[in-house]
Amino acid sequence: MKFAFRRPVARALTLAAALLVSTSALAQGVVDNVKGLALDANGQVVRFTGILVDEQGKVTELLGERDRRPRRPTWRADMQGRVLIPGMVDGHGHVMDLGFRTLSLDLSDTRSLQEAQARIAEYARANPGRPWIIGGGWNQEAWGLGRFPTAADLDAIIPNQPVWLQRADGHAAWANSAALKAAGVTAASKSPSGGRIETLPNGQPSGVFIDAAMALVEGSVPKPTPRDRNSAFLRAQDMLLEQGITATADMGTTLEDWNTYRRMADLNLLKIRIMSYANSVDTALAVGGHGPTPWLYWDKLRMGGIKMYLDGALGSRGAWLKAPYADAPQETGLGFIPDERLWNLMSRGAMDGFQFAIHAIGDRANRQAIDAIAQMAETYDGDRRWRIEHAQIIDTTDLPSFRSFGIIASMQPVHQTSDREMAEARLGPNRLGGAYAWRTLLGQGTRLAFGSDYPVESANPFVGWAAAFTRTDATGQPVGGWRPQEALTREQAWKAFTTDAAYAGFAEKKFGTLAPGMQADFIIVDRDPLAATPEQLRQTQVLETWIGGRPMFQRGKAQVDPAAREATQERGR
Repeated sequence: MKFAFRRPVARALTLAAALLVSTSALAQGVVDNVKGLALDANGQVVRFTGILVDEQGKVTELLGERDRRPRRPTWRADMQGRVLIPGMVDGHGHVMDLGFRTLSLDLSDTRSLQEAQARIAEYARANPGRPWIIGGGWNQEAWGLGRFPTAADLDAIIPNQPVWLQRADGHAAWANSAALKAAGVTAASKSPSGGRIETLPNGQPSGVFIDAAMALVEGSVPKPTPRDRNSAFLRAQDMLLEQGITATADMGTTLEDWNTYRRMADLNLLKIRIMSYANSVDTALAVGGHGPTPWLYWDKLRMGGIKMYLDGALGSRGAWLKAPYADAPQETGLGFIPDERLWNLMSRGAMDGFQFAIHAIGDRANRQAIDAIAQMAETYDGDRRWRIEHAQIIDTTDLPSFRSFGIIASMQPVHQTSDREMAEARLGPNRLGGAYAWRTLLGQGTRLAFGSDYPVESANPFVGWAAAFTRTDATGQPVGGWRPQEALTREQAWKAFTTDAAYAGFAEKKFGTLAPGMQADFIIVDRDPLAATPEQLRQTQVLETWIGGRPMFQRGKAQVDPAAREATQERGR
């Protein structure tokens, strides 16, 4: 009887030991002494004081204050009581554009035409050997100009060297006469479908090109070299890591962009996670062959979707509206793709399983996107996660269609704070019911994925987070918020910048929050974002950014990888 009693006990002890060994083998490291905050699957706040990380860089357990820590972890990072939250996920950005913006002339902070002219002239003097002056970020609305700038405005400072400058939203560009001459653009040049050449009263091109018309000049602009692309990517990655962004959707990936990401990954220089959306069906098929790529480089890179443009932007009056612009009654914007061609392109991609992310800003473009998705849904069922990017101006009668077809609203809160006055001018007061309608969409069951649309706006996710639950800008204007009935709660906005932005990219089982089995992607910040005032939240500083259980950014410190450090110590013993 004594033996029979002992055998089950021995078995239990053996099983417990096996489980302990298994857990110990997986829990290679511990991030400890943190004020940890995350969201669970229901959007409820989870609090913890430590994280166990396995050798694959995944979370094995969130630890409470009284939970036992491993006795001999491979490595331990003591965060000294600082705040730890999941890495932020930008649902809509342009990685290479961000990098190239930092390597070229940046006009994004200019507040007048005169200031921009001075900046351009200074840049030209500092870069005399460049064949073209390239840059962007200008915004005639921020200048209070009341019109588009002209080639003559550039000729006054740079008459002989070609100049090509994209508007802040990337949907218009400004050229001088030397650039027009180099591109062969004259009064006889015709506006292409989906684009517009702005003209002077005498019929001559003014120097501004809207949407598809930009291609008339861009074909003559010198192309960046692979070395340029490497530099641009590394600059962009550093900026995103510093902002606490551990994963991002890359909207409009070209073949050259994809090759850059692969090249960086092959050199072990790819740190952030990229959810890539090809710039065309052809690019997607060239990369994926017969469907989305698998996750590559330890869940760092995947091309899973296709980005399509249906209209332009409000700032250049290229957004496609159902009724004329209130401040330009002769214009309704630009539709880019006829319905039948849109259906054909979406069918080509959908039959191979690619997700579609459709740029639509105006209410007419949003209706076209909804109609196309309705058409596709009749044939292509399953988990498609159709996305509409921006979804800024939606007819109130079309809002329920987002729920009906399971459309993800991929939106950027900072656009509302930047564009609200322009939206009022462009639309008038009677067409704002479905403008930046975050709460209405979420309330009806639509999934929101938030991002920044960098470099159109700052990539800083804390600025967007604050805007989402206040509907005010950095100065607190307008008091009480613009159309405050569409504000979210703080937690709802956080979810849209993390778990739901990951969900929108079919990545919710890999990153977006911190839980067992998820990638250990997190950031250390200098304040509690759930307790901070909106002003304080906007000022949040990211102290450290970790991806896959490895530190990728540490403010004011050399990069130290605790796992690599441990391996070095082992080799030295």
